[in-house]
Amino acid sequence: MTASVEAGSGQADVSSGSHRMVIAGASAGTVFEWYDFYLYGSLAGFITQHFFSGVNETTGYILALAAFAAGFAVRPFGAIVFGRLGDLWGRKNTFLVTMVLMGLSTFVVGLLPGYAQIGVAAPILLVAMRLIQGLALGGEYGGAATYVAEHAPPGKRGLYTSWIQTTATLGLFLSLIVILAVRSAQGEEVFKEWGWRIPFLASALLLMVSLWIRLRLGESPVFQKMVAEGKGTTQPLKESFGRWPNLKLVLLALVGLTAGQAVVWYTGQFYALFYLEKMLKVDGPTTNSLVAIALLLGTPFFIVFGWLSDKVGRKPIILAGCLLAVLTYFPIFKALTAAANPQLAAATARAPVTVIADPADCALQFDPVGKTAFTSSCDVAKSALANAGVSYRNEAAPAGSVARVRVGDTELASFNGAGLPKAAFDAGKASWTKELGAALSAHGYPAKADPARVNKPLVVALLWLLVLYVTMVYGPIAAALVEMFPARIRYTSMSLPYHVGNGWFGGFLPTTAFAMVAATGDVFYGLWYPVVVAAVTFVVGLLFIKEMRGAPIEA
Repeated sequence: MTASVEAGSGQADVSSGSHRMVIAGASAGTVFEWYDFYLYGSLAGFITQHFFSGVNETTGYILALAAFAAGFAVRPFGAIVFGRLGDLWGRKNTFLVTMVLMGLSTFVVGLLPGYAQIGVAAPILLVAMRLIQGLALGGEYGGAATYVAEHAPPGKRGLYTSWIQTTATLGLFLSLIVILAVRSAQGEEVFKEWGWRIPFLASALLLMVSLWIRLRLGESPVFQKMVAEGKGTTQPLKESFGRWPNLKLVLLALVGLTAGQAVVWYTGQFYALFYLEKMLKVDGPTTNSLVAIALLLGTPFFIVFGWLSDKVGRKPIILAGCLLAVLTYFPIFKALTAAANPQLAAATARAPVTVIADPADCALQFDPVGKTAFTSSCDVAKSALANAGVSYRNEAAPAGSVARVRVGDTELASFNGAGLPKAAFDAGKASWTKELGAALSAHGYPAKADPARVNKPLVVALLWLLVLYVTMVYGPIAAALVEMFPARIRYTSMSLPYHVGNGWFGGFLPTTAFAMVAATGDVFYGLWYPVVVAAVTFVVGLLFIKEMRGAPIEA
């Protein structure tokens, strides 16, 4: 049935060699663009030190993640701008422009002076580069997916577009390889000081290679045929979002497919990385190595599930991935904690930590402008525990009382720095933090994960399982979206739900989850975000999404 539907699609009869060039051209640029986004995410800690050093540590890390998310925030706007151009101007021309914008803004990040040199202008310029990158990426994916799908032969649309889906993982894998190589060559001190800039500067080489490949490609046969027959559109935005039948499809694609796909993807490939390094205190090189191995083992399954979606449909595979995430995320991350930092897991079970404080004394420790001093006894205690990667419970204390921290059977009063001069506060906080550290150490809490005690095979297995879920939801998604919308407005219509899902629901996941953890003290609390979103997608997708496998895409 699939072959008979697709055979009349108007797609060009091109050789297998040309098919390979189409896939390579679309994928090469997308690998490069994802390389940058993952590069920034992996180096968020270093970016915090250089661009957000004017704020407290917890706020700085959240702001670094927020700057990372800023690029995702504007992706839907890029989808609208470049999606419109893609439906009017052509697929190839549009994604050439997006790649150049992405490449130049990535290169500039490696040249930007830090907070110490130019003050608040440093984070402003950094965010500006992220916004340009996000706009460009908003137009990239829809073009690449549409371009490949419109070249795919009968019965192989899921297989062919699944190669594009590998580019996100390959981009992350490439960024990790470059980071590890530079770190190993320079050493941690040099890398921390300025070496972290080299991976950004190296993107210039990737840009040149990607441009060379894409300039050799022709336009999509479906787009050429549509233009030749005068069936194109002059108002892609109005047709996509101003008419209810198509707008309804856009909304269903978002809630019933891409929102859940996005949170599963970012949990498996981003949040797991943050969780190991920030929460479990596994050193950066070890974290990157373990994640890279899991990605290498998991990446082929993008192709497997893309191929399988040509046989059984897109919807069953995507929704199965969402359901598995809902059911297993909490046990997987708990097992990951025990495997990556067994000392921390054992200490947490043996000597749980409780912050006993007047709720009115506790603030949400997020200060975007860096002007608020968190000096109350509750804030001092929670800040110290968050920076140590220690989970804690909250217990209300009488109004006006000084906060206390209970570690197992040991209890110590916190330090109240309200009203003190900055020098006196800093000295008092440092002294108390040292006292807290001694109490934690006495109960077996490690300052960092011991590399010798990390169960590396089990950690890799758990990370691979998370990546497997990613391949299930992401492998068939391009084919599913392409098949939902007509050719004349396809670029615009499929780009927006994809980038709202991945740019907003997914892109804000690390920031939101980390803020949830910081607010509650529970390292697992942030998982509720992807679990709830994936559950909603499963229900909506099951009830309202129509299976479109093999639908004609020329009209």
